[in-house]
Amino acid sequence: MALEADETSCSRPALVNRQRDLRTGSADVRVAIAHEWLVRYAGSERVVEQLLLAFPGSPLITTIKDTENIPAALKGADASFLNRLPGSRRHHEWYVPLMPLSWLVRRPLVGLDAVIASSHACANAVRVERGTPLISYCHTPIRYAWDFEAESDRFPRVLRGGARETMALVRRWDRRMARRVTQFVANSRAVARRIEEFYGRSAIVVHPPVRTDFFTPGGMRGDRFLYVGRLTGYKRPQFVIEAFRDLPYGLDVIGDGPLLQHLRDRATPNVRFLGNVGDEVLRESYRAARAFVYPVDEDFGIAMAEAQACGTPVVGLASGGALDIVEPGVTGWLVGRQDLGDLQAAIRRAAGDELDGADIHERALRFSERRFRTEIRRVVHATLGDTS
Repeated sequence: MALEADETSCSRPALVNRQRDLRTGSADVRVAIAHEWLVRYAGSERVVEQLLLAFPGSPLITTIKDTENIPAALKGADASFLNRLPGSRRHHEWYVPLMPLSWLVRRPLVGLDAVIASSHACANAVRVERGTPLISYCHTPIRYAWDFEAESDRFPRVLRGGARETMALVRRWDRRMARRVTQFVANSRAVARRIEEFYGRSAIVVHPPVRTDFFTPGGMRGDRFLYVGRLTGYKRPQFVIEAFRDLPYGLDVIGDGPLLQHLRDRATPNVRFLGNVGDEVLRESYRAARAFVYPVDEDFGIAMAEAQACGTPVVGLASGGALDIVEPGVTGWLVGRQDLGDLQAAIRRAAGDELDGADIHERALRFSERRFRTEIRRVVHATLGDTS
């Protein structure tokens, strides 16, 4: 991984003749946004959408985009040459090894006050003009590079040995790219700790935006539990479904993925698979659930915050983003490890305890979209002020 992005932008550049009244809004701040790829509409894409609202008119650049699967606000993104290669829009993962090159061969972004990289892989390699601050909103340092053993099942078994060696090179490259960043912003305290550990840099925590104006309480909570997520290995749906094998409660599963048929074959009759659903059905499912069960080590975990915005408590894992979201005994319960007995005990407690749904909703408002836009503007203004 000898590829280098433009190294003329050091981590604390001196800005010349850019004094401004930082008490004003963001309209006078010229920002561009770089995002890894735009092939689906999930948590990181919602962050980009809110960045565009925080800084109206900002150009958006990416590596690959699939306009069929993203909202109108993101369709105008300027994609790289990878977007023209066969299969790139349906199988973007094939081209991940070429993504550093795709950032390298682009012209540097010029005439801007700041560039924001929405990064969980390579976007920190975006080229910027000398003297322009690069702010990295880091969803996580590259997981399959920095935590390869936990992510190794993403690779075919026959390729894992070579992939392990390649990831060592990726880590060195990623650390070099991190030196170009003026200010890191982490989506959770857990990610901030990873940034400090892997890059030796501090980060400001700004939680991702949650649609708290849409996900609101309503109706009566029922007796069934809920799991929402892509049905793939690291999301641990099989762990949750196995927990309900010996429990007298019902579980609804929302989501699709490669494990769907395997999970159906193993599930007991108290488990229902609802597939992918629209936003309204998702909201009603959150509202009706006894609790949202999600013992997953996530970088943040927007679904947990959505459930709480609907007044529904969360059974989560005492790790990752759940530590920022779940207040034990107030907005949910945490299990210390991914142990079947521990999870079942927490579910039994959730079935018997009554937490205040109105209070849960009120506490979830700290994750609102408006709050996100305000905080990210504050970070950009402070970065410009610090370096003016």
